[in-house]
Amino acid sequence: MNRRSVVNRFELAREELIQSLRAKGIRDENVLDAIAKVPRQMFVSPLFASRAYEDTALPIDCNQTISQPFTVAMMTQLLKVRKGDKVLEVGTGSGYQAALLATMGARVFTIERYPELMKKAEERFKKLGLKIATRVGDGSVGWSRFAPFDKIMVTAGAPEVPRSLMQQLKDGGIMVIPVGDRKVQTMFLVERRGKEFFTREVDGFRFVPLVGKEGWQD
Repeated sequence: MNRRSVVNRFELAREELIQSLRAKGIRDENVLDAIAKVPRQMFVSPLFASRAYEDTALPIDCNQTISQPFTVAMMTQLLKVRKGDKVLEVGTGSGYQAALLATMGARVFTIERYPELMKKAEERFKKLGLKIATRVGDGSVGWSRFAPFDKIMVTAGAPEVPRSLMQQLKDGGIMVIPVGDRKVQTMFLVERRGKEFFTREVDGFRFVPLVGKEGWQD
């Protein structure tokens, strides 16, 4: 199969995925446009490149996963990302979610606990020409140096909402975070209004655990 055929195959699969996401309730055109622009096949193992646009989670290094596209799209839609927003992402993983946020015009700060994953993510960001601030460390305590953030997205399941992350939200800010046990989590939308925080449940999903001082212990 020649390169043009491969590219056309990915383009067709990506368009089919976008139509599927629309049918499942993704309405934010900015989210869908970013998914159309970011090549997900760059963020998966070459072994799974042919499955890059299936609506399913896929394994990556360090026993982690790249989340199901619907989950990624729904979390991004809930975050209501706008151009210029300062967004903290906890759990870089493959880098796909951070790339989507940056493509939407956000100023992205992303934290990953595995140096190996971060190194590969940074290489992908460079290839795509994306300027994303990165850090290897404990994402459960956030990144206080650059706080407050307009939006915070946590891509790993936490036992509870970390207080440090709540405090790093600016007034009027939004955080999306899965909370529950190590197998099943409920998606929470947290909004800060002054000194008060308001939460609502969205739905049940499954994520790798958020490990750290204010998350699960190793």
